[in-house]
Amino acid sequence: MIRFNCDYSEGAHPRVLEKLIHTNLEQTPGYGQDIFCRQAADLIKSLCQTPHAEVHFLCGGTQTNLTVIAAMLRPYQTVISPDSGHINVHETGAIEATGHRILTAPSTNGKITAAQINQLCKEHWQDDNPEFAPQPRLVYLSFPTEFGTLYSKQELLAIRRACDENKLYLFIDGARLGYGLSSPQNDVTLPDLAALCDAFYIGGTKLGALLGEAVVIPNEKIQKDFRYFVKQKGAMLAKGRVLGIQFLALLENDLYFQLGAHANRLALQIRQACEQVGLQIAYDSHTNQQFIILPNPLLKQLEETYAFAHIKPLEHNQMLIRICTSWATREEDVAQFIQDLQRLTV
Repeated sequence: MIRFNCDYSEGAHPRVLEKLIHTNLEQTPGYGQDIFCRQAADLIKSLCQTPHAEVHFLCGGTQTNLTVIAAMLRPYQTVISPDSGHINVHETGAIEATGHRILTAPSTNGKITAAQINQLCKEHWQDDNPEFAPQPRLVYLSFPTEFGTLYSKQELLAIRRACDENKLYLFIDGARLGYGLSSPQNDVTLPDLAALCDAFYIGGTKLGALLGEAVVIPNEKIQKDFRYFVKQKGAMLAKGRVLGIQFLALLENDLYFQLGAHANRLALQIRQACEQVGLQIAYDSHTNQQFIILPNPLLKQLEETYAFAHIKPLEHNQMLIRICTSWATREEDVAQFIQDLQRLTV
């Protein structure tokens, strides 16, 4: 079975494993206070051009989202999210379980706009009794979105202005950040994100690491006591070195971005092949996630060899699927898929 259903089917990039093995018997302090985490944090701050930022290493995306959001919000405050946002549809109520409501806005291709943020805040504050509803305090976005689409720099600048006008924090989920930054359609850089966000994270789990997310916090207000939240939420890894070592391996010599570009290139080959045989592309994604509408008979034939993520059934006996490439996807597997697709659609 060739798996195109997610981007975390494989273990870790060989350079990550090599660095873990090379440092395996070195003794270090725990809880992220080791030299490897410090070196990785310094490297990230240099890449982001934010020497004043703090960097913390956590294990996974849901854990990172709930920890950062808990640190940003008072108990009576809410987070604004696209209705398709990961925290709203894929995290089993983790945000609500920490005591915070998610205020959703209808998304278009996975994205929301500055105008929608302004409108939600206007509706709250124009109420005769605004304190009767959770107070908007934070905007949550993903880069790329759940549909593989990208915010442009101009869109993010507009959202930042809306956040400033409404006294909101901006937090970007970067679980797939490397795929977004490496996209041929992207015009946003790491320094841009650091300048625009109060916090964001660089995802490792889905891009070459065994596990791990690097949280970057430029806003000093959020930095205060953040480690208390990390510990309280069960996110402080005793062997924190494991996370720092992996990010050192990924971010040295641009490996992280090379891996992202590799996955994007192969995903776009698949997209082009699907378009050439007349299949409909659901979202205009230029990253490693491609959303394709397949007739169910064709899907059944392809699934004899390939695994996909089923998104939702559609009318006319069709299924919306996600095809997801990764840092480890093999050229020959993509070539075989394209050949089989062409053969089955003749």
